[in-house]
Amino acid sequence: MNALRNKVQLIGHLGNDPEIVNLDGGNKLAKFSIATSESYKNAKGEKVEDTQWHNVVAWGKTADIIENFLVKGKQVAVEGKLTHRSYETKEGEKRYITEVRCNELLMLGK
Repeated sequence: MNALRNKVQLIGHLGNDPEIVNLDGGNKLAKFSIATSESYKNAKGEKVEDTQWHNVVAWGKTADIIENFLVKGKQVAVEGKLTHRSYETKEGEKRYITEVRCNELLMLGK
């Protein structure tokens, strides 16, 4: 059960082209966001669409695949774990971010 403690699986569409960062030592980082959507009917019977945005990061060979094959609008399935981090802006404000650290990727659709 330890493998299930922090596991995320999402299927969604890329909201933009991936951002690729080449780091010292030859390591590569890919950052992108995906949108997941669901629809339901509210109490008045009206269809409501709910879209959630998720930040995703990937490293190494997975980042290579993302760089070569993924573009805005592409549907993907990602599996990974949730991570939380903070950083400070140039103005000194502390910001917090939650992202999915992708360790498996499946390209869907055409």
